[in-house]
Amino acid sequence: MSEPDTESDVLARKLFSGPIAFLKSAPQLKFLPEAGVPEVAFAGRSNVGKSSLLNKLANRTGLARTSNTPGRTQELNFFDVGEPLRFRLVDMPGYGFAKAPKEVVRKWRHLINDYLRGRQALKRALVLVDSRHGLKDVDREVMKMLDEAAVNYNLVLTKADKVKASELEAVERSTANEARTHSAAHPDIIVTSSETGLGIDRLRVAVIEAAL
Repeated sequence: MSEPDTESDVLARKLFSGPIAFLKSAPQLKFLPEAGVPEVAFAGRSNVGKSSLLNKLANRTGLARTSNTPGRTQELNFFDVGEPLRFRLVDMPGYGFAKAPKEVVRKWRHLINDYLRGRQALKRALVLVDSRHGLKDVDREVMKMLDEAAVNYNLVLTKADKVKASELEAVERSTANEARTHSAAHPDIIVTSSETGLGIDRLRVAVIEAAL
């Protein structure tokens, strides 16, 4: 017997099946929209599946641009959720892409760091981690930065359909153990797949609870 839907479940279904629209891209902080509503940001290594997960989360196929080329997203992309506007989703540039020109990498790093550290409207970051690889040092750098900035964040495992169940359980356990050592990390790990829809409802609720 399934548990009854919570208020967050109902609101998540309503908002994510309603109006969601691209607002703007911000290549620099001066282009950010006014911080008038809560924001939830998606961060992760290049090619971790951020855009695909955003599209699945929003019940859209082309809301966020997807690409097989790591480093495609080079700006902060803002998406309005709800009508009237309730909150925004923010697709951040992927980090850790070594093949990009050094100057481009430097600009991305400053943009990400400055946004995460100084954006008052930011209610939570979702740090996406590829289930096939687990946490890398570059993820830990971002986690440390979020800890120091006192920005709450969830660790979200992506591409769960690409690994065996036993391997997935192991990476989830090791990720959860590491999350407990970080002051701003939420202890619950969200396991997802944009292909199968695994964990998407849970992720929607986490976004709603963080933003509202």
